[in-house]
Amino acid sequence: MASTLCFHFPHPTLTSSLSQLSLSFSSSPSQFKPHTPISRQNLCIFNTTLAFSPLTNSIATPSAKSHSMLPPYNVLITGSSKGIGYALAKEFLRAGDNILICSRSGERVEIAVQNLKVEFGEQHVWGTKCDVRNAEDVKNLVSFAQEKLKYIDIWINNAGSNAYSYKPLVEASDEDLIEVVTTNTLGLMICCREAIKMMVSQPRGGHIFNIDGAGSDGRPTPRFAAYGATKRSVVHLTKSLQAELQMQDVKNVVVHNLSPGMVTTDLLMSGVSTKQAKFFINVLAEPAEVVAEYLVPNIRAVPANGSMKPTYIRFLTGLKAYSQIFSRLAFGARRNRYILED
Repeated sequence: MASTLCFHFPHPTLTSSLSQLSLSFSSSPSQFKPHTPISRQNLCIFNTTLAFSPLTNSIATPSAKSHSMLPPYNVLITGSSKGIGYALAKEFLRAGDNILICSRSGERVEIAVQNLKVEFGEQHVWGTKCDVRNAEDVKNLVSFAQEKLKYIDIWINNAGSNAYSYKPLVEASDEDLIEVVTTNTLGLMICCREAIKMMVSQPRGGHIFNIDGAGSDGRPTPRFAAYGATKRSVVHLTKSLQAELQMQDVKNVVVHNLSPGMVTTDLLMSGVSTKQAKFFINVLAEPAEVVAEYLVPNIRAVPANGSMKPTYIRFLTGLKAYSQIFSRLAFGARRNRYILED
């Protein structure tokens, strides 16, 4: 049995749990399809029996063997000088891990590293400039990681871009399209390639987490079609890498998906221009710190449990989204939480 909520919300930073415009709950992760603008009259609840996927969905074959890692972990996060990447770094540090952050802006990296060192100590934080679109930069990032930390247990591919552009594809500039595609697709491929090459030779192996985004479930993303297309490719790339590692009989490296949901970053807030966008940001979005507090323990549990099964860890589950939307419509909860609504 399934329940469906139908609404209209074209915004680029909705993730695969709420990547687009319509909310459908079933035995698979929630899906969202284009529909009519939301109102009390057109909120559609077709059935009342709900079946939801687990918070972490294993998609591995039963033959995956245990490869336990004891903490503390060495963690590398791309695009981590601000936003959700920076919040994840802080949460790993609170857990006692060692962190390597990077960004294409050397100045932002330097500031972020100094701030983290003040809070967590000199011996747990490193940072370097890295543009994931540049293969040499990523290779240098690996060398830097090996020099400072010897090995990386957890590599999180967080770097991404929408070029802060919200317009139909026919109006997008060449520069914006190149920015989005080279960062989100080419950059991800390069990072996965270099991370796997490094981790496969490590005695401890390693875990790679690719962050998804709006469009990753295959639903349309009008006004940010290029972004949605690249985020759809994240899921396909992850599955392909999982299959390749299995074909090559690699036992100590696993590639996973990670979904932070709607996070109140600059990217999300800069695109708020419609009544629907304001509604859903107020109802469903969370600060980066809140999301990181949930995600990091779940990420750390993967190597700690010794599981070599690919996982899909989600912050914004269908049940959570349904509950918060219902509370808003029924009781007015979360109104004007971040943005004054019309």
